[in-house]
Amino acid sequence: MTHVRRFDHVGLTVSDLETATAFFVALGLEVEGTGSVQGEFVETVCAVPGAHCEIAVLRPPDGGCRLELSSFVEPEHTPGSPHALATELGLRNVSFEVADLDVVLGELAADGYGLVGGVGDWEGSVRMAYVRGPDGIVVSLFEQTGATGS
Repeated sequence: MTHVRRFDHVGLTVSDLETATAFFVALGLEVEGTGSVQGEFVETVCAVPGAHCEIAVLRPPDGGCRLELSSFVEPEHTPGSPHALATELGLRNVSFEVADLDVVLGELAADGYGLVGGVGDWEGSVRMAYVRGPDGIVVSLFEQTGATGS
């Protein structure tokens, strides 16, 4: 039996909603909506008494899976591991296809966001890099560059 009907969103908790939203908007996502969530619903779902968070929901230009950014007003957020590598358990990256990887990396570098490692080339068909964004979020950016492999 298939239970999943569609992939709706990925949620990330951030310390500064404005900064994180600006980072993803600069990559090309569009703000679909913003709001504040508190009360019994969020306390029950998150299992966090007194939870109150501000959220922004962003969508890619193709209308695919959305990205939900949450910043807790109450209680204060708990810092994660800002230097986590791919071997650490948990959500390790969100990934986006870009038109020109070098241009995007240059713009992000100018804004102070650097590479986790380097730019990799997969059999002449894909170039990919990990960038560490706000709060240490690893963002995978890739560019289709040639014939697809088998």
